[in-house]
Amino acid sequence: MAKVRSIADYQFGKGVGAQLFPDNIEIQYSPRTGRIRYINLNGERLATLRPTDGLLSLSLKAAVFMAHNTPFAKCFVTVQNEVSKFIAAGGDVFAVHVVKVDAEVGAKDEVIALDEDGQVIAVGRTTLSSQEIVAFKTGVAVKVRHGAQES
Repeated sequence: MAKVRSIADYQFGKGVGAQLFPDNIEIQYSPRTGRIRYINLNGERLATLRPTDGLLSLSLKAAVFMAHNTPFAKCFVTVQNEVSKFIAAGGDVFAVHVVKVDAEVGAKDEVIALDEDGQVIAVGRTTLSSQEIVAFKTGVAVKVRHGAQES
C-alpha cells in the first residue's frame, strides 16, 4: 500500500497517492514475478504498474477521480473542445490542439486529457515535454491509450 501511494506521489504530485488509493484497494501480483501488477477498487481497475519503468498507467476511472478530487496533481493536458470528440474516441492529441499543459509534465509521462470544460476525455502518455508541446505546432503530443468514448 505504501509503495503504490509513494509511486503515485512521485509521479503525479504530493498527496495524490493517499487520495487515489484508499485503504480498501486490492493489489494483484504477477504470478510469474510476484511483483505488483494491478491496483483495483471494488473489482474495477484503477491503475497498472508498468514493469518497464515501475510507474503507473491510469484507467479512465482513476483519471475521472483525479480530475475531480486532486486538481493539484501535475498530469493534466487541456485540449480544444473542437477536437475533444476525436480524442475521446481514441485519437491522439496533437500539439496544435493543446490549450494548456501542466509545466511539470515531461516526455513519456502519464497524463489525463481534459476538454476546455474540465471533463476527462482520455488517458495516455506524452511524446513531448510541456515546453515542447507549447512550442511546437505540429506532431503528436499525447499517445492516447484509452478514450472516454471508445467503443
